[in-house]
Amino acid sequence: MHDSESGIISMLKRQLNTSTLFLVHRLDKGTSGCLLIATHKAAAAHLALQFEHRTVKKQYLALIDKKPKKKQGRVMGDMVNKRRGQWALLQTKHNPAITYFNTYSVFPGTRLVLVKPITGKTHQIRVALKSLGAPIIGDIRYGGTQSDRLYLHAWQLRFNFNHTAFHCIAPISTGEKFTGDEVTQCLLDRNDAQIEP
Repeated sequence: MHDSESGIISMLKRQLNTSTLFLVHRLDKGTSGCLLIATHKAAAAHLALQFEHRTVKKQYLALIDKKPKKKQGRVMGDMVNKRRGQWALLQTKHNPAITYFNTYSVFPGTRLVLVKPITGKTHQIRVALKSLGAPIIGDIRYGGTQSDRLYLHAWQLRFNFNHTAFHCIAPISTGEKFTGDEVTQCLLDRNDAQIEP
């Protein structure tokens, strides 16, 4: 668990006046957005199984400032840990990371990427966009332009629990480029945008 994740759990325990919370999934350090946390072990196990079986639908937002090799489609391949926690995409597909994406111009030289990861590998979205020649702004590890933050946001989660469908949306609250009118308008123009495999 990242220090930031343990910090979030500690903060929520205080706010909710509880001693037991369970982190169901993780976000890369620097990624903002939806984080699913359960209040008891059975719920955590049930929800973790949904992530494992890929029935939780995830949608992320990213910003890039380099032209990608393609503007939409799929990135698929095995991932390998190369060195010091940096991952790389391979041509093989034995247990591949699968990522669908669409890009939209938001202002000159910058594109908003709507990303739908099917799998949940470490650094999956960051490596997928780097493989397209367009690393995420602020993602120094993968060659992204230096910025005020990592411009990756876990925007939406859809899942079922106790026969109820949940659709969670996390508004963006940080990042000069994320919180500007251009990104907001782009998302409004694509209200409830879907990226279908």
